[in-house]
Amino acid sequence: MELALLLVSMAAVVLAATAISERLHVPAPLLLVVVGAAASYLPGLPTIHLESEVVLLGLLPPLLYAAAIQTSLVDFNANRGSILRLSVVLVIVTALAVGAVVQWLVPDLGWAASIAIGAVVAPPDAVAATAVAKRIGLPRRVVTILEGESLLNDATALVALRTAIAFISGSVAVMDVGIDFVRAAGGGALIGFAFFWVVAKLRRRITDPLMDTGISFLTPFASYVAAEEVHASGVIAVVVAGLLLGHKAPIIQTAQSRITERITWGTVAFMLENTVFLLIGLQLDWILEDVSESSLEPGRIVLVCGMTLLTVVVVRMGWVFSTLLFRRFGGNPLPASWTFLVGWAGMRGVVTLAAAFVIPEETEHRELLLLMAFTVVAGTLLIQGLSLPLLTRLLGVPSPDPAEDALARAALLQQAADAGFHKLKELEYDDQHGVVEQIRARLDQRTFAAWEQLATATGEETPSELYARIRGEMIDAERAKVLLVRSKGKAPSDVVRQVLGMLDIEESMLDAGTSARESVRTGSLTINTGRSCDDLDTHPAIETVADPVCQTCLDDGTRWVSLRQCLECGHVGCCDSSIGKHATAHFHESLHPVMQSAEPDESWRWCYVHNLTA
Repeated sequence: MELALLLVSMAAVVLAATAISERLHVPAPLLLVVVGAAASYLPGLPTIHLESEVVLLGLLPPLLYAAAIQTSLVDFNANRGSILRLSVVLVIVTALAVGAVVQWLVPDLGWAASIAIGAVVAPPDAVAATAVAKRIGLPRRVVTILEGESLLNDATALVALRTAIAFISGSVAVMDVGIDFVRAAGGGALIGFAFFWVVAKLRRRITDPLMDTGISFLTPFASYVAAEEVHASGVIAVVVAGLLLGHKAPIIQTAQSRITERITWGTVAFMLENTVFLLIGLQLDWILEDVSESSLEPGRIVLVCGMTLLTVVVVRMGWVFSTLLFRRFGGNPLPASWTFLVGWAGMRGVVTLAAAFVIPEETEHRELLLLMAFTVVAGTLLIQGLSLPLLTRLLGVPSPDPAEDALARAALLQQAADAGFHKLKELEYDDQHGVVEQIRARLDQRTFAAWEQLATATGEETPSELYARIRGEMIDAERAKVLLVRSKGKAPSDVVRQVLGMLDIEESMLDAGTSARESVRTGSLTINTGRSCDDLDTHPAIETVADPVCQTCLDDGTRWVSLRQCLECGHVGCCDSSIGKHATAHFHESLHPVMQSAEPDESWRWCYVHNLTA
């Protein structure tokens, strides 16, 4: 009962601290570490020793898998050079540098133990880095590099730690180190791919979302254990399986399974991630108590911990600038300000603390090694984590632009709808009930809602916003009626649950877009998709006419939503969300291929022929 009460209390603290962090505009991981450290001194609270097996087997696989299935394999591959240099080479360099500093300050430790603690503090944490990076809105490429690095560097660090511990016990030769690393990395990748292949085969035959999610829960633990059993890297096995399954999910899973898996893993990751930081803080009391019995003088202990933290930060900053700024990876180097943030976002987390407990208990000054690991974790989280938002603002590093995202989303939905309509033309059917027109109307409504988020008119509802508001109020009335029927027992409970589920799904699909429009209109809207066509190349953006109007709408007595200007003849017409759709009508009449937004602060263009935005 005491254990159950403790777990429930920790979950409640996690939820409360996360809610408070939103109000204080402080990243939740940082607040939870402080809360945990303070709580560790509360009288009556049992001492919590974070066992390495609990973290490495119970927490690490699901956290890595949850991150991996949401990571873009395309973005990961585009930045693989930077990611591998950080997740492999930098971890080894950091371990050696920390080992040299520790050996200099505490010669009694020996080189093997010094390098072991270097491997422990070397890898930044996936949870800590991305939690802070996404919270403050770092550029997507920076977040991709941090995510990719954090997914793989634990494997490098754990292999290095395992090798150093083997040296401590005298059971390994120097020439075996390279073989061990290759076996760990290659074996982990092969096992991860094998689990991907098996799960993908199963998912093609399973349509039950609950069964599919159950397989998803089993995958990270099974792949981790299988890899560790053959002395390969369980971390790499989990990451490879997660990356591939996430990338192939739209093909091998049903829509319901994808939705269920995404929501389920989102909840699991949220609770585990935040609980991890609370657990980190709860270790402070007993670690300091053990260090108080150390034979080393307090000044030496403080010096070693401080120098370890400084070495970790300095080595990372030097490395990222030498590899990400001055070398051109693929001809697309990071800007200097972005490079600085990649270096500064090297927060350590629970893996560092858990790995420290793997060091054998008979190791000389083990209590000092644990305190060094805690110092690096807490120091990087609090110093770098708290200062990262301020540095991001001072350096003027832009966060992802909501306006560009909205435009890219609208353009992609337009292309998808056009592909659907093209397939519709190829199908053979006998439509005596007007079904095709219903399909067209639903596709148009979805696409128009995306384009309407770009509308600049203030104080006016777009058609999709009006639809969402009216339909939302209708759904509220429908739900109230269903609940009334349920309360009187006039319908089977299973039927009531199904109908409520249908209403919930429809309500979740409504896109009022009010908040999205507000964020979109924060600045000038341009876009560079990296794609083009001959028509876009020959029709550059121009200054639109002052006070544009859709003359056809005025003549017809109708209202427009947004205006578009033809780049061939200058004709101004209303968008497809408007009643008349006069811009598209002008294209069909004139075959002029490219139009440009005629709205204030917008300069994006659309090619009707190739369905491309620029």
